[in-house]
Amino acid sequence: MSRQSIWATKVAALIKGGNSAAAIAQIKVAPTVKDLQELRKLLATGNLLKLHPNVDAASTDMIAALSAPRLHRSP
Repeated sequence: MSRQSIWATKVAALIKGGNSAAAIAQIKVAPTVKDLQELRKLLATGNLLKLHPNVDAASTDMIAALSAPRLHRSP
């Protein structure tokens, strides 16, 4: 049984505290897509995505980046 990550709640607290720049920095180094989706769910329930469009855009971009297959160099 896996533990639920507390990353999303910590980043949501940064946004609620008004430090969206730090939250965006954390979003850019997010551990997994699941964590980002959980963060978006938390922010949507508090209507924070509408108040912080830059956080909305950053989280959407990182979900797309982490979901895409990784490019690799040929040998």
